Amino acid sequence: MRIVSIIGHKKTGKTRLIEALIPILQQRGHRVGTVKHAPHTPVQGDPTADSARHRKAGAERTLLAAEDGAALFFEPGDDIEGAIEEVFFGFDIVLVEGYKDGPFPKIEVYRRADDSALPLATTRTVSCLVTNENNPPVEGIPIFSPDDIEGIAQLIERIRSG
Repeated sequence: MRIVSIIGHKKTGKTRLIEALIPILQQRGHRVGTVKHAPHTPVQGDPTADSARHRKAGAERTLLAAEDGAALFFEPGDDIEGAIEEVFFGFDIVLVEGYKDGPFPKIEVYRRADDSALPLATTRTVSCLVTNENNPPVEGIPIFSPDDIEGIAQLIERIRSG
């Protein structure tokens, strides 16, 4: 299983890139899952909800099932990679939106908002930079256009997690 983080500052196109990659990777024969890292969003807003009460009572995992989908709640602990591998057992590729400091190989989406928005690649190891910038302030890593979805998909196929 390949687990790859798509990182970048807010409003740079991370979600758009993931939306474009999913069907391309599926057409190439991969089973694709996604994770959205939202560290400042409460997992369950209402502590009196039945699913929150299940968890508080000690349930190891709680599946909240509804007509329009389902959400699985559990405590991943310190081993987020192991938790993703368990939840996405049988998948080929998992694209993680975020986790810029996580243990996964990273692809950064970069769009200069102002002079202070340096690429995260200046302080983190990334596999490539996805940008329309003519002269991104980073050297020594592959640069892809946001329109080169096939090229980015090929890179993801070559990335090894762990």
